[in-house]
This record gives sequence, C-alpha cells and structure tokens, in this order.
Amino acid sequence: MSNPSEYFAQDYRQARRQFLARARAAGLQASSHVHPLPGRDDEQLAVDVARFGAADAQALLIVSSACHGVEGFCGSGVQNALLDDPGFHQRAKAAGVAVLYIHGINPWGFSWWRRWTHENVDLNRNFQDFAGPLPANPGYDALARALVPDTWPAPEADEALYAYLAEHGPRAIQQAISGGQYQYPDGLFYGGNAPTWSNLALRAILGEHASRCARLGWIDLHTALGPCGHGERIAHARPGDAAGLARARAWWGADVTSLYEDGCVSAELAGNMWHLAYQACPQAEYTGIGLEYGTLPSEDVLMALRADQWLSNHPETDAATAAAIKQRLRDAFYVDTDHWKRRVVEQALDAAFQALDGLAGQPGARP
Repeated sequence: MSNPSEYFAQDYRQARRQFLARARAAGLQASSHVHPLPGRDDEQLAVDVARFGAADAQALLIVSSACHGVEGFCGSGVQNALLDDPGFHQRAKAAGVAVLYIHGINPWGFSWWRRWTHENVDLNRNFQDFAGPLPANPGYDALARALVPDTWPAPEADEALYAYLAEHGPRAIQQAISGGQYQYPDGLFYGGNAPTWSNLALRAILGEHASRCARLGWIDLHTALGPCGHGERIAHARPGDAAGLARARAWWGADVTSLYEDGCVSAELAGNMWHLAYQACPQAEYTGIGLEYGTLPSEDVLMALRADQWLSNHPETDAATAAAIKQRLRDAFYVDTDHWKRRVVEQALDAAFQALDGLAGQPGARP
C-alpha cells in the first residue's frame, strides 16, 4: 500500500466512480438502487452493490459505507482498498466466503455533506417498529432548543449545554444528544416517523443477497468518535445475544466494545441499522461490528453538526457562511491526510481478514 490516498475521494461523484471502476477491475458486476433526488452537483445518486463469490455461499461478509452520509468518504476509501487487494478475494475464495460491498447506503448525505438522509433522519436510528410507540428521550427534550438555536452562533445556547454537562456528566449528555429522538424533525439524531428511502433500499439488498447464507458477518464503517485515526470495534450484537458478542470478540479481539457495556465510545442507540440483520436474515448466525474511526474532539464534532443543522433550517444563509459551515462539517467526519487514511486502511484490512477467518470457522487464524 504505497499511497493510501488513492482510494479516497474528494466528493461523492468521484467516490462512486472509483468504487464502480474498482469493482469492474476485480471482475465484479455491480447493481444500483437509484435515489429519487439528484446530488449536490446534479449527479445521479445510488446505493451501489457489488458481490464477490457465489450467490448460494453459506458464509457472507458485508462491508458497508455511508450509513451516515458524509462518513462515506472514509468507508468508500476502505471499500476501494479491499477491492484493490487481490489477496483479500483470494483469501475469501479459499475460505468459502462471499463478500458483499454496499457503497453509499445514504448517498444523498454523502453527496450533500450531511450526516442525515434527505428526510433529515439519522439512518442508524431509523430501524424501528413505527406501528408501535417510539422511544422517549427526556434528555434531548431538555436540550433541543440549545442544540439547534434560532440564530448561529449562539453563545447562550452553548452555555446551556455546558450547564447540562456540569450537572449530569459527559456520559449523560452524550446519551441525551446522540441516543436518538423522535419528536424534533428539524433537530439532531432524529429517527424519523417512517422507514426512510435508504432503510427500504437496504432491506431490499439484504433480501436479495443475505437471505440464504447460514453465517453472516458485517463490518459497517463510521467516523467521528474516539481518538483521531483509531478504529474502535463496536460489537453489533443486540441485548441478550451473548453468543454474538462472544463471537465478535473471538473474531476481532478482546478489546471489542459493546453499546450496552461501559467503555464504548458510542452512546446506547435506538433503532440501530444492524438490527435489520436479525430481522431480514433470521436463518443466519449473525456477527458484526461497527468500525468507528476517530477524527476531531467530540465537542468540535458536535459544534459542526449543530451549525450544519442550523444551516439546513435556514436555507437563506449567505453563500460564504454556508460554505464555511459545510467545510467544517466535512472536516469533522473526514481527516483528509495521508497519515489518517493509512491508519484507516490498515485497521480495516486487518478487520476484514479477521472476519473471513471467523466466517470460515477459524477465528484468530491471521497473525
């Protein structure tokens, strides 16, 4: 890997073009779920899918990017690196494992440099039973006006957040802000009131590709939590799935964290995307992680998200201010340096090879 930056793009159009070209070069045929809206540069948006391996393979590894739109810069780069590594596919073939690349699950957010979908929904809070009661979040209720104020910047709103932090502590404010909320459609971390377009597209993809396998692994790529460049491996095992958590730690190491245990960089989330693996693939033994790469300090990331939501709520904002806010948002989720990209790719390749070994029934085989 002489130059990891070659795998990473500067906009969605370039990322999509690179992914499709590398998939073709690897001998894979891609299919696309086309989004109904255009991108920032009037380009076509789509969730693109490429599969290596037999349709009836009993073991399947999913590698997905851009659940949170702008985080797709990182995830797409990782997918390109895997596609460009012949040793990875050789290892997968030898292990009897098919690999499914899902590129740009939230292509609109990727193109427009937003974390949310075009419905202003956090896709990773959207996998709920909307026919029943939705979770309440009294902590967010208390902070809603301060998080997305009427004017920007808003020092008084900032002070309200610092006061909540001082009274309740860092873990409580993280849970209140990012755990998910269903009452404020113009706010942050909104889970929606119905399945989003991306939710439905992903369901269709899993129905087509993951409904026959007996063993399913999933690496979902994320950014913006934790130390810069470090990829925390967060188990995607629902409460009560002790076997799934144990497998994740057997495959990826004892330092795999859980949303439901102390020590995880993430809050406990409502409506996780990976719950779909249990729902859509009940025939499969499921083992997954979110690979979460740190970027900037959490306070900087939150300020970028708040500014971006304020901008979305005030489209009349002048062009210079809007451009500065958008750049700040992208910088919070994508560290555009060779050093960061190299660390990202190295850790992702390691995790992907470990997943192949786990799916082949040989966890820990790779040194």
